[in-house]
Order: sequence, then C-alpha cells, then structure tokens
Amino acid sequence: MPKVAESTKRYSNLPDSYIERAMAQIEWKNPDHGPQYQKGKVIKRWRFYFGEHRPWTYEAFQENLPGTFKAEVLVEPIKKGSFFKGDMVEVLIGKDKGKQGLVNHIIEERNWVYVEGLHCKYEMRGKTKDFAGIMFKVEKPLLVTGDVALVDPSDMKPTQVEWRYTEEGEEVRVSTRTGRLIPIPLLDEETVDYKTKKTYKEQPKDTVEADLTKVTFTPYHGTFQMQIMNAMGIEERRIPKKSFWYYLEERC
Repeated sequence: MPKVAESTKRYSNLPDSYIERAMAQIEWKNPDHGPQYQKGKVIKRWRFYFGEHRPWTYEAFQENLPGTFKAEVLVEPIKKGSFFKGDMVEVLIGKDKGKQGLVNHIIEERNWVYVEGLHCKYEMRGKTKDFAGIMFKVEKPLLVTGDVALVDPSDMKPTQVEWRYTEEGEEVRVSTRTGRLIPIPLLDEETVDYKTKKTYKEQPKDTVEADLTKVTFTPYHGTFQMQIMNAMGIEERRIPKKSFWYYLEERC
C-alpha cells in the first residue's frame, strides 16, 4: 500500500484494505496472448501525489489520474511527529506571525498542519456569467518544520519539544525550554465516527466488546485423536514401539 500516514488511517477509521482498494491503479498489465508475455503480470502504481485531500477521496483521485504524474515533492523525514490535533501552536510566518491558535487538521504525509482561523486565503467559488460567485475564507497548510511552534502551557510561549520517557516507561512530550510536560490533546482521538473513544455508543452493526473478549478456543497440547480420547475418558495403555531416525547397514 502507498505510504499513508498512521494518523490519516486512524482518523478515517477505515480498514487498510479499503484504503488500498480506493487508491489502487494498474500501470501495466501483460496481454493474455503470446508466449513472450508472463501471464497475469501486473504493475501497480506506487508513486502518488499527496495534497490537501484524504487519499481515498474523489478529489485525491483527480490529483492522481491514471497516466498522469506530478513532480515529486521532497518531504523532510520526521522520525516521530510532535504535533497533534488540538495542540495550541504559534504561527511563525506570514501576516499572522505571532498569533496562536488550535490545530484542527493534520496531513502527516506532507508535514502540514492547519491552524483554526489563521494563515487563510480568500477564494472565489461558483462564479459564472450571471453570478458573481461567493467569497470563501480557506485555511492553508503550514509546515511543522519551520512555520509553526508548539506553545508551552506553563507560560504560553513557543518552544521546541522532544520525546522522553517517564519513570513508569510512558513516552511523553517535554518542552526543551522549561521541562514542562505537554500532554497529547483529547481532540486527537476524534475520528469521523466519534469524538472520543469513551463517548462512543455502540451501533447495531458493531461487534460488541463482550464478543471480542469472549474466549472461544482453549489450546490443547496433543493431537486431535488424543483430545477426543481425553474427552471420552479413554486411557491409552499401549506402549509405542521405539523408532529411530537413523539405521545401521548390515555388513556382509
């Protein structure tokens, strides 16, 4: 499957198989005739352009139409992301420099975050000959590597963070300037199906927790025949004949 970020899959609450089918494209398929072609050989598309839309949506398909390729976008690799939905950040560039806001959307494939109400542009939509159109205020992405900084909750100032371990073995974010813990917001649990895991109500088609935790198989150390004999109370009294994996040839 293409390199879809874990945060993207977690927010969608969709199985990996569905995302893979939605993004799958065949670049080449061998013809069925001719001995020179390997039968059933298929080459799937592996390079995708990740933009502002979710990879399984129609808008993302329009950006990756079959037979079309956009210029490769170089993204700085980040070992472990430090920004989550609901974080308070400060904008470091543009006309909104110095303003603080909440992160309401993350695109981990491009190291992008969207800050609520900041770094916006106005776009005209629906314009025709007879209609002037409607002006929309649209939030634009910001790079986590240099366009925004996390806000330290102790003094509400921007800071750099790093991941550390507590004495209990829990991995947490820590401000490098003050040493204050920056917890992961509860808003990061939000998906298209629920706001938080605790507030989710089971639906009729959901698999209930009782069925998931129910033990339906008990392992048994023995063969199937031995298990039947044990269940029926049959005791094995026969002594098996010794056998060896090697043998000695008789000499003449």
